[in-house]
Amino acid sequence: MSKQNDNKQDNENGFRPKLDKKSPPPFASKGLLAWFFILGIICLLIFFREPPSNGAQEISYNEFVGMVDNNRLAGGGEIIYNPQAPELKEVIGKYLVDKNTDSSSADASVSTPVPFVIKTTLSDDLREKLLMAGFKMKELNTVWQNLLFGILPFIIIALFIYFLLMRQIRGAGRGAATFGRSRARMLNREKNKTTFKDVAGVDEAIEEVRELVDYLKNPKKFLKLGGKIPRGVLMVGSPGTGKTLLARAIAGEAEADFYSISGSDFVEMFVGVGASRVRDMFEQARKNTPCLVFIDEIDAVGRSRGIGLGGGNDEREQTLNALLVEMDGFEAQEGVIIIAATNRPDVLDPALLRPGRFDRQVVVNLPDIKGREAILKVHSARVKLAKEANLNTIARGTPGYSGAELANLLNEAALMAARANKKEIDMSDLEEARDKVRWGGERRSLALTEEEKQITAWHESGHALLNVLLPHMDPLHKVTIIPRGQALGATMSLPKEDIRNRTRNQMLDMIAMAMAGRIAEKLITNDISTGAAGDIKMATQLARNMVCHWGMSDKLGAVLYGEDNEYVLLGRDMVRGKEYSNETARIIDEEVHRIIREAYQMAEDLILKNRDKVQLIAETLLENESLSGEEVISLIKTGKLPPPPEPPQVAPKPAEKAPEAISLANLPQEEPPPAPATA
Repeated sequence: MSKQNDNKQDNENGFRPKLDKKSPPPFASKGLLAWFFILGIICLLIFFREPPSNGAQEISYNEFVGMVDNNRLAGGGEIIYNPQAPELKEVIGKYLVDKNTDSSSADASVSTPVPFVIKTTLSDDLREKLLMAGFKMKELNTVWQNLLFGILPFIIIALFIYFLLMRQIRGAGRGAATFGRSRARMLNREKNKTTFKDVAGVDEAIEEVRELVDYLKNPKKFLKLGGKIPRGVLMVGSPGTGKTLLARAIAGEAEADFYSISGSDFVEMFVGVGASRVRDMFEQARKNTPCLVFIDEIDAVGRSRGIGLGGGNDEREQTLNALLVEMDGFEAQEGVIIIAATNRPDVLDPALLRPGRFDRQVVVNLPDIKGREAILKVHSARVKLAKEANLNTIARGTPGYSGAELANLLNEAALMAARANKKEIDMSDLEEARDKVRWGGERRSLALTEEEKQITAWHESGHALLNVLLPHMDPLHKVTIIPRGQALGATMSLPKEDIRNRTRNQMLDMIAMAMAGRIAEKLITNDISTGAAGDIKMATQLARNMVCHWGMSDKLGAVLYGEDNEYVLLGRDMVRGKEYSNETARIIDEEVHRIIREAYQMAEDLILKNRDKVQLIAETLLENESLSGEEVISLIKTGKLPPPPEPPQVAPKPAEKAPEAISLANLPQEEPPPAPATA
């Protein structure tokens, strides 16, 4: 992508790129080269064009000789010759043509001169006759033509070398001079309209960074009391939680200079470039204090030093050292606030996290149910949402979703409604978009045999039955045998509120529910299949975490066995061995097997005791493909599906009211009539 396109994209996003005043404007050399090329073409056309003939007629040599012999040449012509090739001549003159003025008289005729031109080799006798006839000798000037043919090729070669080689060398020199310049972009306050109103679901984080805005607007209020604003704020959170959006909102609220840069912009293949860019960035920031500098993905340059497997000099470590010195070194600067974002705080260098550099860590957590509903309301303002759409239900059904995932959910719902030619996004579109984001799109074209459908139905009915019977499970929301993504069916439960802490009994019930699918399969086929692979994986992870991390094993007690590191830090974790003995590892395996075995036995007892209900749910699934939680509960309790809701009835209008007595302004024209209450 060209530099001009980069600048255009930056302007559209509200960023004002930093331009070098000494560097030439884009495409300057290419435009000059084009002008030279056009000038060369014009010169060639001038020197190689045919001389103006002034309406002269070119005749053959035989005709010309006949005119000379018959004395039909008019005087005043020219014989143009080349002194370097005197045998080549060009004759320009006029010959006489007799034309009758009266058709009745053959003698009435006049001689009309007609211009002619002939290019030929003339003999000396013929030249003498032309001179006697009044023709003059004229020498052809070939100085400029010879000069053009002799010098023009060298000029073209020199221009080609200059523009294609010398300009590139000069550009490389300027690039080397500006290689250490900071790539930070200034956020244009006129185009940045993002404020705290556009950020939802992270109210605590907004309150923590609000004082930065107050300091940028009125720094004297803090300096009077001797207080110091935090020099650096580190925003930590999972991907998609809105860290970058929160930084843009800070800039929009403060209306101050705001520099934005990514951590990867510092790192280059040449040693020392990253450190030079850090120094240049802070030098620019100090000229515009107070200001904000936002570094996105700071873990690209802020990783812990000395943990690599190799030795030697490291460009990233030099960049980190320069960043540490600029933030709080011998020449500490006031008025420059650093805001950094990362989702890997565990790999950052401890010197970067100490007070004086990043004084405060703002945790941007995943939103809770209220936060998810607020995020959905913010994004739903940009789409056409039906009035009956319940965002609270969608918020309850998306635990653990980030703000970016919720925005994607609404976008998917809008696309589905557009494909169905709907004018608004209704609840069915939101439900379908949620299921698509969680499990993938429906695969109705997947050709399943009747046996595979039956196995899937029994598998999901086992999950659904235990979801209803077990006392510590979340309420059942939906069960389906429509293939989605890699799964042939799904059973979904929605908690009433966000779950932040789970008990041991809840874990055991979850493992038992995971095992119920395979047990139900075995009832119908007297065999097992690979459909329970995901259930086994989930159950094993839960059981191992109960034993190793949560202290839920009576034999091993409340002891941590191995750190729960989601990511492996190269050079630190690969050389680390086990933190427990082989005997302890054997006991851990025994406890994991025991937990899963007991949960399996509990699930098997419940399914065998309620086999008729499992069969009823499976047969209903084969017929309807999907069942709601209320329908499954009704099948378990009553053995049949609940009756469909009655359509709302509209009360008849009283006949005695006159039309003019009705106030149209008080009629609820867009709201549907209320549904009758059910017991």
